[in-house]
Amino acid sequence: MAVLTSSSQNLQVHRFPQDHYIDSLRWLPQLSAFHRNIILAAFDSETSTSSLQILSSSNSSSNPPELTFQSSLTTPSRITSLTTSQNPNKLLIAASTFSGSLLLYTADLVSGSLEFVDSVAEKGFHLGRVNGIDVSENGSEFVSVGEDGRINWVSFVGGGLSTRKVFDSNGLVSYGAVKWASPVEFVSGGLGFGLQWWDQRRPGGPVSQFKANWTRGTTSGIVHSIDIHPSRKHTCLAGGSSGTVFAWDLRWQQQPIMLSGVGTSDMSALSPSESDVWEVQYDNYTTSSNYRNMSESRVLPAMICSEDGILAVIEQGEEPVELLAEPCAINSFDIDRQNPSDIVCSLEWESIAILTRS
Repeated sequence: MAVLTSSSQNLQVHRFPQDHYIDSLRWLPQLSAFHRNIILAAFDSETSTSSLQILSSSNSSSNPPELTFQSSLTTPSRITSLTTSQNPNKLLIAASTFSGSLLLYTADLVSGSLEFVDSVAEKGFHLGRVNGIDVSENGSEFVSVGEDGRINWVSFVGGGLSTRKVFDSNGLVSYGAVKWASPVEFVSGGLGFGLQWWDQRRPGGPVSQFKANWTRGTTSGIVHSIDIHPSRKHTCLAGGSSGTVFAWDLRWQQQPIMLSGVGTSDMSALSPSESDVWEVQYDNYTTSSNYRNMSESRVLPAMICSEDGILAVIEQGEEPVELLAEPCAINSFDIDRQNPSDIVCSLEWESIAILTRS
């Protein structure tokens, strides 16, 4: 374990080498202040096998965190996206795969064990890679998007999964990310930095669309990640190619709020990354100290991770705050919802980093 303390940012970084590639990871709901679990999607390049693993993180005010292996289950295909419900009494873990399937598991937070529940097979679901998946607030509904241009709704009822096709572009559009906005609404994103707002009460197609006309055809970027803050569901945060991060406000649908992007001259100086932004999340830790002073039209602070090894907090009109600058890609991170000062991220060179802000 390597430890780095940054006095300027009041940041502690603890690194834990692993013996496999980590495709994605998430904090699981917290049972106690000193013991938490992490779910991660692992890939062993030597054996070409994939698995889901639970690691236990223990910490105290006087001792650095430790990671302990709890359990593992082999998956039939490599994991592309990972999402979890936040109800400890009904903890579901959904994973999408390269082969086009969705896998559902439950986890016992006390014993740290995993149990397979059900799956949706490739045939009739997605053709090829599922790029994004998200779980609704009630923890029993999922939405998936794929490079095949399909959007599917999945429900977990009575111990099994049922599916319904929401949309099929027949390969004309490729989707890269998806996020629930309400029990009946969600946002998808894909090629051309486009975003689509869907309402299940109005089937047949998106009820609103955003096309990234600021690029003027000079780039064919793609949205990799989307987040929506529960207090501002009219605003969608998106991250993608070329360090691009922007917000789409439904009240001003064709006016993106640019936060980062090397392709836009006015934003290049404020762009912490020049490569793919793999994940974006609103940063509730930064928000908590300034939230009351922010106007409704101002975009809340966000955290990003990128292909060029950057983990940073970006804020509208402000210089980015760099938390990590690694010599390898940071392909996934998660902010602890119950304790947003804590962050976990996966480094491409087979390592996990846990960051604590104070």
